Amino acid sequence: MSLDDRAEELASDLGVDKEEVKSDLENLVSYSVPMDEAVQSLRRKYGDDSGGGSSAPSEKTIGDVTPEDSSVSVTGRILTVGKRSIQTQGEQQVIFEGELADETGKLSYTAWTDFGLSAGDTIQVGNAGVREWDGRPELNLGESTSLSFLDEALEVPYDIGGEASLRDLKSGDRGVTVEVAVEEVERRTIDGRNGETDILSGVFGDESGRLPFTCWEPDPAIENGGTVRIENAYVREYRGVPEVNVSEFSTVTGLDHDVEVGSAASEMSIAEAVASGGIYDVALVGNIIAVREGSGLIERCPECNRVVQNGQCRAHGNVDGDDDLRVKAILDDGTGTATVVLDRDITEVVYDGTLEDAKDQAREAMDKEVVADSIRDAIVGPEFRVRGHFSVDDYGANLDATEFGRTEDDPADRAKALLQEVEA
Repeated sequence: MSLDDRAEELASDLGVDKEEVKSDLENLVSYSVPMDEAVQSLRRKYGDDSGGGSSAPSEKTIGDVTPEDSSVSVTGRILTVGKRSIQTQGEQQVIFEGELADETGKLSYTAWTDFGLSAGDTIQVGNAGVREWDGRPELNLGESTSLSFLDEALEVPYDIGGEASLRDLKSGDRGVTVEVAVEEVERRTIDGRNGETDILSGVFGDESGRLPFTCWEPDPAIENGGTVRIENAYVREYRGVPEVNVSEFSTVTGLDHDVEVGSAASEMSIAEAVASGGIYDVALVGNIIAVREGSGLIERCPECNRVVQNGQCRAHGNVDGDDDLRVKAILDDGTGTATVVLDRDITEVVYDGTLEDAKDQAREAMDKEVVADSIRDAIVGPEFRVRGHFSVDDYGANLDATEFGRTEDDPADRAKALLQEVEA
């Protein structure tokens, strides 16, 4: 049911002006208040807390819940429970969130009231609101929701408790537990909700791979490095890849044993990497088919590090740019293409010269483009294995390279082997 329809129904029940109700409803929803909670709030505002409305929530299996449902009743098993604080209508509110499942599927939920949920609980929920989140349905449990705990545990084909490896994490996961090694960590000062605040950021690693993290309240066990167990973390997308978030409600415990960190990156096709939506550490193999404009000898803004065009920074206007080297190359593996970005260190290897060498070449030719031309001659055509951080945005697929090297396999030999396979 659309917001306009809900406003009309509510105005009719309450006997008040529809436009006034619609304005109040739009205001609450704009602050991310779930629709059912917003409706109940307005009922209380106008002196009617009866619940109103003639349509009862439909009883559904979890796999059948869709974003088009306005409210449903379901029975399921709690897989995970996370707790964090959000800002809504200018105030801080603690919410509980995670995943609920039955034998037909699982979906995420947000509880705006503390129902005392624990992983493993089997619950019966009545009048749960439904909203769309990241293209999927999500249950909203609020004051108008009825919830009861069942004694008999519901069998579900999913793990309970949130224990996960880094490779398994995806944006939107809540209430997860990981055991990781702190590979990199730094303390930074940011402009937070209540002014300047310190956070920790860096990289976690385990046997399955690596992921970036943010710890919103610096924890000594993380800042000191080593290995830690983190309970009640959540995952969100940052710069196109999943990021582990450690909140004030997370539990961090130092471990007395090592956590093995895998050194191998997942190797996949570009099409598979695009379908994943973003991977922090992946290896792609393909041919460099072009070197894009903006490669070679460039200038960066000394304030924000953005590339400067004609002495102009998009954020800081006229600046005296700092010289730098980079490459933006197009990698093609037959399943798709991605833009591979090489930093100064890798570009110097590809160029077979230093930044000073590049500046000398440009001065001698009186043209910066000669540096990019030299790079094109060196890398366009051959096959390369590229490792790095893969992301997908409105402009396409991108990989910030940490490793870049020509493959040792001879394409002619591979072609012969393939032909022999086909003929066999």
